[in-house]
Amino acid sequence: MKKVMPQEIELWYLIPAIRRELAKIFINEYGFSQKKSAQILGITEAAISQYLSSKRANEIKFSAREIEEIKKTAKKIVNNEKESMKFLYNLSTIFRGSKIICKLHRSKDKSIDKNCKICSTDKKFI
Repeated sequence: MKKVMPQEIELWYLIPAIRRELAKIFINEYGFSQKKSAQILGITEAAISQYLSSKRANEIKFSAREIEEIKKTAKKIVNNEKESMKFLYNLSTIFRGSKIICKLHRSKDKSIDKNCKICSTDKKFI
């Protein structure tokens, strides 16, 4: 049985899902082109196209509250594109250890106990 680390869930599922939502917001709410959205997010236009056509990053569905947080980040990025990666990173840390990640983590690694607290433990630099 393959064990999956929470960081792998973030890399494979969370970050693409965040990019998907940001791309939709940039295009639908700010009128950006796919090309400009791709440049801001540091990905290809093909990736943007796949996000928009639901061919990529469909495993995570955000709640209305989570979408609002993503919209706040989109506004920050629009106002300061040079800091887009910082804002994207900060957004990903907000979702780290969330129910959405834990649920997906359990679905990908059947060895995880239903009371798992891997992502929510206190972290201290050693």
